[in-house]
Amino acid sequence: MKHIWELPLAEVMLQARATPAGLTSSEAAERLRVHGRNSLEQESRFATLRAIFQLFTNPLVLILLAAGATSLILGDGVGGGIIMAMVLMSVMLSFYMEYQARHAVAEIQKRVATTAEVLRDGQARELPVAELVPGDIIILNAGDLVPADARLLEEKDLQVREAALTGESLPVEKNTNDVSTDPSNCVFLGTGLQTGIARAVVVATGKDTELGETALSLAAKAPETEFDRGIRKYGVMITRVVLLLVVFVLLVNLGMHRPLLESFLFSIALAVGMTPEMMPMIITITLAAGARRMAEKKVLIKQLAAIEDFGSLTILCSDKTGTLTEGTIVLDRHVDIRGKDDDTVLRYVYLNSYFQAGIKSPIDDAVLQHDRPAIAEYIKVDEIPFDFLRRRLSVVVRHQSGEPLLVTKGEAESIFAICRSVNIDGAEQPFDEARRAQALATFQQLSADGYRTIGVATAKVPSQTTYRAVSEQEMTLEGFAAFLDPPKPGIGEVLTTLKQNGVSVVVMTGDNQYVTRKVARDVGLPVDLVLTGPDVDGMDDAALAVHAEQGAIFARVSPAQKNRVILALKTRGHVVGFIGDGINDAPSLHSADVGISVMNGVAVAKDAAKVILLEKDLAVLNEGILEGRRSFANIMKYIVMGTSSNFGNMFSLAAAALFLPFLPMLPTQILLNNFLYDLSQVSIPSDNVDVALLHVPKRWRIDFITKFMLIIGPISSLYDLLTFGLLFWLFQAATNPPLFRTAWFVESLVTQTLVVFVIRTAGSPFASRPGWFLQTTILSVVAAAVLIPFTPLGDLLGFVPLPLSLLGVIALLAGTYLVLVQAVKSWFYRRYPLL
Repeated sequence: MKHIWELPLAEVMLQARATPAGLTSSEAAERLRVHGRNSLEQESRFATLRAIFQLFTNPLVLILLAAGATSLILGDGVGGGIIMAMVLMSVMLSFYMEYQARHAVAEIQKRVATTAEVLRDGQARELPVAELVPGDIIILNAGDLVPADARLLEEKDLQVREAALTGESLPVEKNTNDVSTDPSNCVFLGTGLQTGIARAVVVATGKDTELGETALSLAAKAPETEFDRGIRKYGVMITRVVLLLVVFVLLVNLGMHRPLLESFLFSIALAVGMTPEMMPMIITITLAAGARRMAEKKVLIKQLAAIEDFGSLTILCSDKTGTLTEGTIVLDRHVDIRGKDDDTVLRYVYLNSYFQAGIKSPIDDAVLQHDRPAIAEYIKVDEIPFDFLRRRLSVVVRHQSGEPLLVTKGEAESIFAICRSVNIDGAEQPFDEARRAQALATFQQLSADGYRTIGVATAKVPSQTTYRAVSEQEMTLEGFAAFLDPPKPGIGEVLTTLKQNGVSVVVMTGDNQYVTRKVARDVGLPVDLVLTGPDVDGMDDAALAVHAEQGAIFARVSPAQKNRVILALKTRGHVVGFIGDGINDAPSLHSADVGISVMNGVAVAKDAAKVILLEKDLAVLNEGILEGRRSFANIMKYIVMGTSSNFGNMFSLAAAALFLPFLPMLPTQILLNNFLYDLSQVSIPSDNVDVALLHVPKRWRIDFITKFMLIIGPISSLYDLLTFGLLFWLFQAATNPPLFRTAWFVESLVTQTLVVFVIRTAGSPFASRPGWFLQTTILSVVAAAVLIPFTPLGDLLGFVPLPLSLLGVIALLAGTYLVLVQAVKSWFYRRYPLL
């Protein structure tokens, strides 16, 4: 049922097949069977299997699985087993980390109450929210969460918090009008009662509620993130290189009339050697380490890839309430009609809030939390409660030495209507047209400055037992009390730090433009352009993205409009984060590269997010961004080192196959070489990172990786060819294939592992110290490369012990190789800077 607020109540009851006495248990059971459970989240029993399957759809994982399966089919059990083991270990580790995060969130959500008071069989019962059905009559009290979409039947002093749904920071008044042009006679799933009581008929549950569109958007596949996009492009690049290399080498070997099976196995070994089979594990270990560090800083990472996307963020879209501000309003100003500070106004508004007996509103709480004026000598006489017709509340107090005083606060227009005089500097003056215009101008200025403003008036009244609304007349306007949600302490410095780190903050809120402008100004954001919902509707996506890039602020925007801005920014190449905790934020959390919610946010927002903050603090997000960049830098080290080294070695193997009368290295030797090299890279996640790399957003640059591979890789090939020449001319290895293979195995492994010390930093390797674990693993692999030929394992693999003279030549080659790579690398970074 759409737009139920526009239908007469009798028609709503008829369509819902409801009666004021509620449903019977049998009717409810039948409707539950038809409409399903009242829940937006209905996880499939195959969710766990689906999560595991999705991890296997990673392009690199698919390439590795294909290479491993081919190796196994062709009889290379060791090589195929190594590849399969690496893939399975990385996938299961990723699943375990993400499962642990989801489990932690689920455990906390179980503590949230999920019952509602419902009329069943003519009696009020407490039932699980999931069992509500259309036609149920629900009973709501102050503090309750609304369990479904419902049309109001009765209400008293009802105010509803709709911030989670609409972004409005203050409660909304509700009524039981038979027909309305807005939803003021309805309550909706996910909102909460601030004050009052109500009885309502449920008209929609679960995914049929107004949040149904949100639920559908969350069920849809999320747009590709920066991390996903980078992995996909890198996988495509590697696949192309591998296919070209394999086809070329296979054709050359067949052209030289070598055995088909041996040639094919050699080609497969080349393909495996070129494929970074350790990459999924390196990524998982790196991100898992980052996730653990973030957990210590009160940040729960639901999806490991979010750590990587953190480091790539260029724009952070944020709501206002609770993120930039404290999330609770405070009394900030108390002024007369000229806008001049006046302590008399503070005393009167404090008396009103202090002595009122009804449920305290957020405004009353803000007044009472202000510094207390001198009111000890006042006693309460009576109270005239608030109602939505008058839109004001009055108390009658008596000073010990005076007559009764009526003190009224409420909407400014309502207060103006009952005033005949105004207090200016302690003297009463007529509230004539000039004074009224002055008061109205002050009120409008306060509103434009972002204040929620109420009027305060007083009147001396005769002594009597009770007072009624008719007493609110011929009053004196004292002035205005102005409230705001203040910025969080230190938020300006945090925003400045984010800006220095290359992240722009774009404010998107459902609150009005005046409040939003003031908050943005107070925290140091530009306020040159504030766009509202109608402005957004009048622009195309390109214009929206350009305005957001230039610092526009978005106020009075709907969930769909927020989502449009995020998708438009992604289209322009930005990596976008979004922080929000309300139901209305869920679609944007789903679409952003990094969706960030908070632990006390609504369940649907936490479900849509990839990151959950235990405290809503942008300073923690800045730490997350730096952690993401640290993880990205270490992953990129593996990629550029592994890709360039593997390319160089595989290019050398392909070239050697053209003129050698034997295979330059056996397939098992190639796989061992590649395995030992990758083993040395396992420690990269713990490596130190250059400080300069932490202050600029990181992006996947496939062109950079390709250029690095094509420029640095051939240096390795050059030294391999030099090794070939020395082996032929000095050591007569042309007639000794085992010696040739052993020497090249040692040389290639020593050079490509030691060069890690050079390539791991964009600057001097002596200025940027590697982590101790990385040093240990690299030196251990170098030692293994030299020693294996002298062991029984070396004999089993076809190696022979190398003479000391040959080991000395290899050491000389390795030293000059490192010097040359450092020189070329320095030139490369000057020409193609990473930052």
